Amino acid sequence: MDQQNYNSKIDYTLIFIIILLAIISIFTLYTLNPFLDQSYYIQQIVWYIAGSMAIAVIMIFDYDRFRQISWILYGLGVIALLMLFFHFPPGIAKSVNGAWGWFQIPGFGSLQPAEFMKVFLIIFLAHIMVTHNEKYPEHTVKMDLWLLVKIGIAAVIPIFFLVKQPDLGGVLVLIAITACMILVSGIKWRIILSILGGIIIAGCIVVILYISFPEQTETFLESTGLDHVEGRFNAWLNTDENTQGDAYQLIRAMLAIGSGQLTGKGIGGFEVSQDIPEFHTDMIFTSIAEQFGFFGSSIVITIYFLLIYRLIHIAIKSKDPFGSYMITGIIGMFAFQIFQNIGMSVKLLPITGLPLPFISYGGSSTLTYMIAIGIVLNIYYRIKTYMFDES
Repeated sequence: MDQQNYNSKIDYTLIFIIILLAIISIFTLYTLNPFLDQSYYIQQIVWYIAGSMAIAVIMIFDYDRFRQISWILYGLGVIALLMLFFHFPPGIAKSVNGAWGWFQIPGFGSLQPAEFMKVFLIIFLAHIMVTHNEKYPEHTVKMDLWLLVKIGIAAVIPIFFLVKQPDLGGVLVLIAITACMILVSGIKWRIILSILGGIIIAGCIVVILYISFPEQTETFLESTGLDHVEGRFNAWLNTDENTQGDAYQLIRAMLAIGSGQLTGKGIGGFEVSQDIPEFHTDMIFTSIAEQFGFFGSSIVITIYFLLIYRLIHIAIKSKDPFGSYMITGIIGMFAFQIFQNIGMSVKLLPITGLPLPFISYGGSSTLTYMIAIGIVLNIYYRIKTYMFDES
């Protein structure tokens, strides 16, 4: 048998990429400071320091320990979402823009459980997939469907609570994470393609019903608490007809990005983006585009491409299924949020309220991203190598 040991290496490439994104975030928030009611860039520095400490803690123990506590992490996440569902505890559970998604903790600040639930779900799904594949090494249709049911149940529970908050962006991220992890779970492709076909057909039916019976559809969405989804899609599709709310945000975002042209207006050159709601969080890409133009925006997008490429490289290099599954979920989380955030800024996609990873201001989100990177660094540090492996 080939003898195995560990690389015991730090991935300095990944660390360098995160440092670049952190610098961009802090610098952009610093330039926005005159237009904000508080110094968000200082708070962002604090969150990055807290995130770095979280990475240091994660690096202490083998990432396989996450399998042992996956149920606990998932359970804590679901309990937190359940508490928000019942607006409990009073005075602590907090609503922002109509969404009950935060705990306002005295002396600490706001905490958004949905952000941490993303990583908890990744760990839990990876545990489910590894345990199932160890128990049923032969992928029969029956066993693949059983694995799909288990994955579906685990994902649907937090998705339900996020729908009720409502948090459309969070729902879409959890769906993206689940979909990416299903693709590498070992489930037969004919099953995956059949499900995908069913989803496409169902989506077409929904669109047809909406076009044919708009009033009835609107009434149904209101009864289920999903009327905000219709509002955002209407703002996206009919921006010229709706100039308020989300449509106003889209119009100003496109004006800000367009006004930046090739080289931008320079540091502090805000004429349009300062009027955009949430321009330091969800719409921070517009601030970057207006200040630094197409060239600056392209640099940011290139750095994100390098981040995703590096994560894919580590996922492939890891021979441990549990580690690979977790990185795949993390890739799905980052890739979807990056694409969605930039896409909604240029009206390619409807507004969902998702932050731009590592750049948008946000305590819970920044800490979640750093925890995810800590998991990846831990996996890379402990990648097993073989003495007689030709590679």
